[in-house]
Amino acid sequence: MVLPTETVETGQVTVDGTRIAATAPENAQFIDVTGHYVLPGFVDLHNHGGGGASFTSGSVDDILKGIHTHRLHGTTTLVASTVTGDMDFLAQRAGLLSELAEQGEIAGIHFEGPFISPCRKGAHAEDLLRDPHPADVRKLIDAARGQAKMLTLATELPGGLDSVRLLADQGVIAAIGHTDATYEQTVSAIDAGATVATHLFNAMPPLGHRSPGPITALLEDDRITVELINDGTHLHPAALQLAFHHAGADRVAFITDAMDAAGFGDGRYWLGPLEVEVADGVARLVADGTIAGSTLTLDRAFKRAVTVDGLSVEDAVQALSATPARLLGMSDRIGSLEPGKDADLVLLDADYELKGVMRRGEWVVGPQLG
Repeated sequence: MVLPTETVETGQVTVDGTRIAATAPENAQFIDVTGHYVLPGFVDLHNHGGGGASFTSGSVDDILKGIHTHRLHGTTTLVASTVTGDMDFLAQRAGLLSELAEQGEIAGIHFEGPFISPCRKGAHAEDLLRDPHPADVRKLIDAARGQAKMLTLATELPGGLDSVRLLADQGVIAAIGHTDATYEQTVSAIDAGATVATHLFNAMPPLGHRSPGPITALLEDDRITVELINDGTHLHPAALQLAFHHAGADRVAFITDAMDAAGFGDGRYWLGPLEVEVADGVARLVADGTIAGSTLTLDRAFKRAVTVDGLSVEDAVQALSATPARLLGMSDRIGSLEPGKDADLVLLDADYELKGVMRRGEWVVGPQLG
């Protein structure tokens, strides 16, 4: 069991109803999971869909299908991310997603775009991009009815710093991403209240010895948590290790940045208004081959972190559970195995393959111990 302060080889997790309990209830059922890892449920801050369904454009049933797909892979808490679109459309989607947040299906909404740099747009429609004027940012926050958790913006654009201050005042995470900012501009954004780097290294200027750019500013500042997409496509293992070396596990959050194909398969999909081809598990825009999100699930991110990147199990758990839970302001409920918290558990075998998932005391994937 990976606990907040140590990893123990013997012990038990007691579940009573939806919570982890300090003592076992009478007539408790015991399940022997000797030889397996018991971890807290994974927390994904940045996820656009899965199971063939999009959080940006799908119906409620589609969205629930996407959420369930990621739960099957250990993600017991998920923030639904949108992609760049027309402002009225995004406001409408925010209203729909906020209902699912109020029902406890998702942990909130992340707006990725439209307030991003055309120079670093990635898989976002350039004709729908706009400067982050605070009035427009406020429109999306208001449409989310208190369920907006994070908004990614290029803070060097006109209105960027004022929008960061607005987001901070409203209790919404201001995330620097899809940006062409200089080192100095990034420092100014952090001082204004930005606290997250959206998929560090991706969709931003590379680190240079004369022009250190945003990567250096984001890694060196203890106020910033950096997102990393650990799928083997977005990052070289050395880049991931560089981030861990400078930021530490308590400032790294593994994310999926998943699109519809996660947990579903290769084929043609849509990411907002842009067509995507997924081949061999890698998603790229049909138009120009730009990487378009990922097909990652967090159980794969965990296994890769330990078996390829050389991270300890404890650091991987921190980056997949405790750190994102803290960012969301939910560490009193999720992110670690402690009495009183939600009974969100992930069961892995000795080879780090997923063998069980519990969410709020109910098995999503029953323990497969044979």
